[in-house]
Amino acid sequence: MVDADGKLPLPWLAAALDEALRTQRGHALLVHGPQGIGQFELGLILAQSWLCEASPAGGPLRAACGHCASCHLVQARSHPDLLVLLPEALRESLGWDAADEGDADKASKAKPSKELKVEAIRGAVNFAQTTSARGRGKVVLLHPAERMNGISANTLLKTLEEPPGAARFILSSGAPDALLPTIRSRCQALPLALPPAELATRWLAEHKVAQPEVLLAAAGGQPLQALEWAQDGVDAVAWLRLPKQLAAGDANGLAAWPLPRLLDAMHKLCHDALCLACGAPQRYFPPASLPAAMPLYGLTRWAAALSTASRHGEHPWNQPVMVESLVQQAREALAPARAGRGHSVHSDR
Repeated sequence: MVDADGKLPLPWLAAALDEALRTQRGHALLVHGPQGIGQFELGLILAQSWLCEASPAGGPLRAACGHCASCHLVQARSHPDLLVLLPEALRESLGWDAADEGDADKASKAKPSKELKVEAIRGAVNFAQTTSARGRGKVVLLHPAERMNGISANTLLKTLEEPPGAARFILSSGAPDALLPTIRSRCQALPLALPPAELATRWLAEHKVAQPEVLLAAAGGQPLQALEWAQDGVDAVAWLRLPKQLAAGDANGLAAWPLPRLLDAMHKLCHDALCLACGAPQRYFPPASLPAAMPLYGLTRWAAALSTASRHGEHPWNQPVMVESLVQQAREALAPARAGRGHSVHSDR
């Protein structure tokens, strides 16, 4: 959100914010783009701007000032006219406290939900229909919107079709195709692109990320994901070492990685290895870090095995055993091609 100095937390959002404030015409906005570039942050800044009391009511929309009473309430996460809906599993990582003690009690007794539950959507509908406490309207921010199941989405659809006069909705999504077409059709779309690499690299360097260009490439150009990795101890040195470490069958240190992150890293390595085998440019690893002469048939089999494993990435596996198995698969796929072995995926059948 905009701070007291009027500064944006993510500088690459400035152009999208100006565009949204200039062209906003409906009561519902769908902010979407690749994960890890700031959809939620932009949604929150838009909400803060709509509720900001520094500009005259009814005048042209402007970016939040950051220092009026309304902006301070948003910064303190206590604005009475702003409702932020997040899955329980994301609230802590995004710095948003539990909605109430009852929710906290439930979360302590069960695994935090990754969905936006229908009860929360019903609460948002009721919230939108009440009178604004500070007279600037009501704002509901849902993130990530694709976490609504069918029942939740249909519950929201009725309100999007017949919105209360003073309410606005912001849906933030990294996978808009997962939303119901009827939800998408009732929202004004605001697409976000990956930020310029130079800007994102400079921002990461300001946050004390060493060799930021390496981690930015590792994260597919998504600076928020790159920063999260760095904060979790995945640095550029470890990333550059990973391909040859896996080719050697060395699992040292990898058991400490969350399994979904390790699977993601292996998917990216497999992607780049396939690109190298086919003469295409790599995306996530510099060419010098990749093993040479990897057989295409082994890489395609590895890609299929990784896809199967990723579908069960959240399963409570025995972590060390699972990591050893994944590393062994990687070693076999990344081993140099031997004379007499074909290059077709079907050659060993």
